[in-house]
Amino acid sequence: MDCLFCKIIAGEIPCTKVYEDDTVLAFLDIHPVNIGHTLVIPKSHHVNLYDTEDATLAHMMTVTKKLSIAIKKAVGADGINIAMNNESPAEQMIFHTHIQIVPRFLGDGYVCWRGPRDYNEGEADEVAQKIKDSL
Repeated sequence: MDCLFCKIIAGEIPCTKVYEDDTVLAFLDIHPVNIGHTLVIPKSHHVNLYDTEDATLAHMMTVTKKLSIAIKKAVGADGINIAMNNESPAEQMIFHTHIQIVPRFLGDGYVCWRGPRDYNEGEADEVAQKIKDSL
């Protein structure tokens, strides 16, 4: 398998680890949005959210919470963004499940969403029903 994150887990590519246990590895992003930007990945290979076991995702989020508190304190961040990109249209670039912890600072210039979209009359109810029907 030619997965960058699997190679990091195997020790074939170095990383700056901030946390590790039997299930997950967390390390600093090499192209951070802000200092302290950290990735939390499962040690087992999964492409994205859709094929990752619920127990693994739950553990990843527990670790993400713990690390978010530590990162915010360590770098003096004003806030934290938690992000997970799934599939190319959502800007997923490495196809191994990962959660991004992005420290935020007032005035840092980082923009997550570029503009709101309003629902047309009745559209929200229609979309909500489609989601419910898909569960």
